Amino acid sequence: MKVGIVSLGCAKNLVDSESIAYLFQDNNVDIVNDIEEADIILVNTCGFIEASKKESIDTIFEMIKYHKILIVSGCLVERYKEELIKEIPEVDLFISIKDYPHFADLLNEVLKTKQFKGEISNNKRVISTQPYTAYLKISEGCNNCCTYCAIPLIRGHFRSFEEKDLLDQAKNLASRGVKELVVISQDTTRYGEDLKNTNIISLLTKLLEIKEFEYIRLLYLYPDEISDELIDLIGKNPSLTPYFDVPVQHASSSVLKRMNRRGNEIFLKDLFKKIRNKVPNAILRTTLIVGFAGETEEDFKILEDFVKEVRFDHLGAFTYSPEDGTVGAKLPNQVPERIKKQRYQKIMKLQQKISYENNQKRIGKTSDGLIVGFDDEKNAYLVRCGFNAPDEIDGNIYCYSENKYNLGDKIYFEVVDADNYDLYGKIITL
Repeated sequence: MKVGIVSLGCAKNLVDSESIAYLFQDNNVDIVNDIEEADIILVNTCGFIEASKKESIDTIFEMIKYHKILIVSGCLVERYKEELIKEIPEVDLFISIKDYPHFADLLNEVLKTKQFKGEISNNKRVISTQPYTAYLKISEGCNNCCTYCAIPLIRGHFRSFEEKDLLDQAKNLASRGVKELVVISQDTTRYGEDLKNTNIISLLTKLLEIKEFEYIRLLYLYPDEISDELIDLIGKNPSLTPYFDVPVQHASSSVLKRMNRRGNEIFLKDLFKKIRNKVPNAILRTTLIVGFAGETEEDFKILEDFVKEVRFDHLGAFTYSPEDGTVGAKLPNQVPERIKKQRYQKIMKLQQKISYENNQKRIGKTSDGLIVGFDDEKNAYLVRCGFNAPDEIDGNIYCYSENKYNLGDKIYFEVVDADNYDLYGKIITL
């Protein structure tokens, strides 16, 4: 028996897919990349915003065409299981997130077998990323209850995973050749608040003792949970990439209040100023939502001025999508789609200029990084370092060399050119 797994959405969902893959593999089912070879197709869906829901639905219908046993899991199922069962009867089994503890039993039921045993666990995964990089999911759920976000409805309240289990996972990954560990959760900075005798500082300090990791990267840092201690730890440890992924969503105090976000414009500006003062080589990344309910022209002007002042290295933006079951969807003064798109285009045009200017300042500077691919069209190696995150959420770094390198090799390079989002370098020997 063979299974093909299609994982949609974020890296946290990918970790779930890797755990599901292990359950199949542990029960003597081969994991295949070619869907046509599979006896079973599993689609692990995303249901975060309207675009991701559409992608999940489109993927399900695409998989139906293969006429295989079709199983659909993940966030979309958690939100709309009953509707999906009714509307897409071609799917053999829908498994919601809260059903994951019974995954094996549900498989046995639909496949009419007693073959499957075991549980889904983050400690047991089939790593689907390149062998030199892997994710470490340190918690599940979220307590922030932002009014635009359905994650607490989907994933539940915030739960930290035990520190010992995470360290065991990390050591196992290191023994398998992982050089880049990417630490993720819905709210990474909050780790350990529901446990005794640990927090994000404690966890990172112990992860730094695993010397096989060349790089440890943190993603999804909630602004008001970023302590001076965390900033200092990142600044003093070269293995911790100085990459601050801090989704602020907005800068206007009135919009932030309606979003149920803590902090305000002054606090956010001071935070990023502090980070840059303490960590001069810091890379700042954020995400924004434009067109949230009640966002006025004045609110948007505050956001524009904020972006101009902070000058993020990387910035992503979304137009607000009202989500079922969220407070934001019920708020008055919803912004017309036309205005949302206009504001999105203005923000991204502004960021394009800032990104270009920031990149130009990198010309002549050197850095280290990992070889993560080769671009045949440009005849250059693709490199990831402290400037850019996995999964192509940032610009690319293209590096040229006449020497041959393998995926995962650590190299040093000098930036020789730059455009709006991408950097170009030559690999050097120090």
